Amino acid sequence: MTQVKNLAQSLYPCSAQKLDYDMKLNFLANSTVTCNDGSAAGYYLKESRGSRRWLIFLEGGWYCFNKENCDSRYETMRRLMSSSKWPQTKTGTGILSSLPEENPHWWNANMVFIPYCSSDVWSGATAKTEQSGYAFMGSLIIQEVVKDLLKKGLDNAKVLLLAGSSAGGTGVLLNVDRVAELLEGLGHTGVQVRGLSDSGWFLDNKQYHCTECVDTTSCAPTETIKRGIKFWGGVVPERCRKTHEGEEWNCFFGYRVFPSIKSPVFVVQWLFDEAQLTVDNIQLTGQPVQEGQWRYIQNLGIELRNTLKDVPAMFAPACLSHEVITRNYWIDVQVKGTSLPRALHCWDRSLHDNRNNKAPPKGCPVHLIDSCPWPHCNPTCPTIRDQFTGQEMNVIQFLMHMGFDVQKMAQQQGMDPSRLLGMLSSGS
Repeated sequence: MTQVKNLAQSLYPCSAQKLDYDMKLNFLANSTVTCNDGSAAGYYLKESRGSRRWLIFLEGGWYCFNKENCDSRYETMRRLMSSSKWPQTKTGTGILSSLPEENPHWWNANMVFIPYCSSDVWSGATAKTEQSGYAFMGSLIIQEVVKDLLKKGLDNAKVLLLAGSSAGGTGVLLNVDRVAELLEGLGHTGVQVRGLSDSGWFLDNKQYHCTECVDTTSCAPTETIKRGIKFWGGVVPERCRKTHEGEEWNCFFGYRVFPSIKSPVFVVQWLFDEAQLTVDNIQLTGQPVQEGQWRYIQNLGIELRNTLKDVPAMFAPACLSHEVITRNYWIDVQVKGTSLPRALHCWDRSLHDNRNNKAPPKGCPVHLIDSCPWPHCNPTCPTIRDQFTGQEMNVIQFLMHMGFDVQKMAQQQGMDPSRLLGMLSSGS
């Protein structure tokens, strides 16, 4: 890998200078499109002049859905509502990294990171009002960033990948077709727009314990969005809106909006997503899990797997985690022997071959989903840490901690308990 890196650097047009891996902050040319508090919205950019591939990443970070929890968010997480303290530069990691060993297929692309400062799951199109005291302009921020980038080389792009994690992953599902339509409307028909949604495929399922809808994490998924969409003046994709007229909140849930999306989208989703379990009121570490919770967690994996079966391009490991594409370990996780960067590369190739009427490459899978039934049954899952002590746990420690009954599970799987323990420790 070091050789690849050295070669890449020596071939780089400015190899005499030290390579600058940082993305630099730019504020939007259109100053009427702002963060929640009215401060300027913007984006970080690292240009790669030799490349016609662009990656625009939407940051995640939950949301707020009424005056009270937006005020509280402003006190505790101001960076997600205001640009006043944003640093001048940002270093890309994972799929935003410029290092070939961390990002084998996209390291040389033009990298754009849009900080999340609209608290609206990238859906809002509403200026600041007296009543709410905040602007919700997530959807408009994306449009303005794209317009600004056209002056910086995006007009000459071959591929634009709109990616995002968590609320940003849902933002991709809500905005990818709108970005494609914007470019088409401005005459840039040669740009292929694609989506990459990471950890944004949520289920509108029943919570394990129903609680009052007070704040973001205790409120049932559907209730949050129903309140939020009104408060934000949220916009959803037109084709999905027509299907769910009067109940547009449906379009925030991946499996409901996906059938109406025209652009190719690759979905990355942990089968046991920590944010999903949080809104479902399941506490995973800290106290042993009761049998009812354990069954609920297993069922969540089954439900999620069912909603993903018709998604042609996706990567769904049976891990307990949240977000992956900007983590430096994103290259280590595998499903059925294929890593995520490899699956994305196969997807790239299959889209390219499709356009040229060629058969997709053999031995290059793009539909990857774990079939083992419990959290972290995949040996390549990221490390689990105890929420309270910060200690790393291996799979067996984690399962015991969760009240996992080896005898019972072995019985269910029709095998010997010692064999099951052996399989768990080797991760097969």
